[in-house]
Amino acid sequence: MKVVTLGEIMLRLQPMGHQRFIQAQSLEASFGGGEANVAVSLANYGIDAHFITKLPKNAIADSCIAELKKYGVKTDNIARGGERLGIYFIEKGASQRPSKVVYDRAHSSISTADYSDFDWDKIFDGADWFHFTGITPALGEKAAELTLNACKKAKEKGVKVSCDLNFRKNLWTSEQANKVMSGIMPFVDVIVANEEDSEKVFGIKSSGSNVTGGRLSDEGYKEVCHKLQERFGFEKIAITLRESISASVNNWSGLLYDGSKFYKSKKYEINIVDRVGGGDSFGGGLIYSVLNGFSMQDSIEFAVAASCLKHSIEGDFNLVAVDEVESLAKGDGSGRVQR
Repeated sequence: MKVVTLGEIMLRLQPMGHQRFIQAQSLEASFGGGEANVAVSLANYGIDAHFITKLPKNAIADSCIAELKKYGVKTDNIARGGERLGIYFIEKGASQRPSKVVYDRAHSSISTADYSDFDWDKIFDGADWFHFTGITPALGEKAAELTLNACKKAKEKGVKVSCDLNFRKNLWTSEQANKVMSGIMPFVDVIVANEEDSEKVFGIKSSGSNVTGGRLSDEGYKEVCHKLQERFGFEKIAITLRESISASVNNWSGLLYDGSKFYKSKKYEINIVDRVGGGDSFGGGLIYSVLNGFSMQDSIEFAVAASCLKHSIEGDFNLVAVDEVESLAKGDGSGRVQR
């Protein structure tokens, strides 16, 4: 099975441990970005995962490609050129102190990429699934046009399309997001959202929930799913449910809707090592389980278990195998040493 993802990958820089920026004498370097994170998850599950982006012609971008290859992601169709690789800085929070992210991604190569930079017939040849997030079209008008045309091409080729809404207020306004994403949604089969995305992008709000207060309402999110289904006709809608007790402790679960019935996962209490990439690992788990014909209940259980494990791993990438996810999904969450 072949899955294609399109988006931006960035250089990730962070202080050691839980140091604040002002304390840091050095920064640890790695790479990450929504769609690349999904591709790494899928490659670890044995899927033929292809990541599409545009990177500059320099040694840092070469290192980025080597990192993706290390985890089995296919990089053959990455375009080269443009000004730079985007960067993001992260200060990891703890207890009641939230994490902070600072972006330095203006004029990145992917934000100025043209549709013609890529051979889309070759990219989608034999593909089963195409995935992107709402971050990519938010990078600018050219990126939005690129995303829309890629989705159109995917549908022309009979490829299933999924999107994680991933609203980022630092990239665009709700009004801009609504206009652009509403034009792309007719080409999307499976949508993934969290407790804020549907409101920020489409103005569809969950009643009875308080995100900052850590209170979520299942019934409210069922209402959200119904409204999203009515407006766009998605085949499947997945909602990630994060109850933030603190920066260090979250409750984590998910909801999946197939247009007629809701499926709720078990809930995990997570002591967080690194939550960045948590939603992407959920998306990767959902794509894998649906492609492999899992039942709806097993699909949401696999996606949530995969994401639960990601919260225990440093960096953007979810470096787990299928058997580890299935073990947790089936109830082995003791954390006992495996000998």
